[in-house]
Amino acid sequence: MRPISVYRVDYVKKTKVRIGTVVERRKKDRGDNLRGLLYLARKSFASSPQEAFLTAVDWQEARLAQGKGGQALPSM
Repeated sequence: MRPISVYRVDYVKKTKVRIGTVVERRKKDRGDNLRGLLYLARKSFASSPQEAFLTAVDWQEARLAQGKGGQALPSM
């Protein structure tokens, strides 16, 4: 299990503010892991459709959590 950062994005100022984390629990890549993490982040941290649009997941961090060959890296 690896924590993945969740951000609120301000597209006008081009800034990201960290608002929390979601946990990647899947051991292997199933093709829609990133979409599922974004869904969980929006469900947990957005209270309106406008806020859901501004919620983002750190994609590079999520890809690193998968590791090579779709296997998740050991948690620290």
